[in-house]
Amino acid sequence: MSRLEIEGAADRFYAALNVMFTGDAGPMKDAWSHAGDITYMGPSGLYLVGWPPIEKEWNEQAAARLGGRVTPQRLHMVVGTDLAVITCVEAGENVVDGRVETVRIRSSTVFRKEAGGWKVVGHQTDRLGFMTGGEAT
Repeated sequence: MSRLEIEGAADRFYAALNVMFTGDAGPMKDAWSHAGDITYMGPSGLYLVGWPPIEKEWNEQAAARLGGRVTPQRLHMVVGTDLAVITCVEAGENVVDGRVETVRIRSSTVFRKEAGGWKVVGHQTDRLGFMTGGEAT
């Protein structure tokens, strides 16, 4: 598959994430596979397997209306026939308890070619103390 298709899938995923910060989980739900083998590992240590608990998490995150925006930096792609992986640093800001907080998270996202296009089947993030300031090393 082409890198352009994966770039488009990654762009849709990050656009959906930013829309979710406004309270709308719909685009994020569209970006994900709804299969039983998918995983989400959040920056707080959360580890979810399968669509029902992941869908619930997106609804809860949307309800939090964190505001702000994150963008992928230092994006790297490995593209296969039916699977692709992107790694990056998610950087930006959210509003937590009325305070603007910097977001710098190491991220890996796995996409799988399914009917209808590339869908997220795994997303893992790690908030790292050394990444709270300048550029990640």
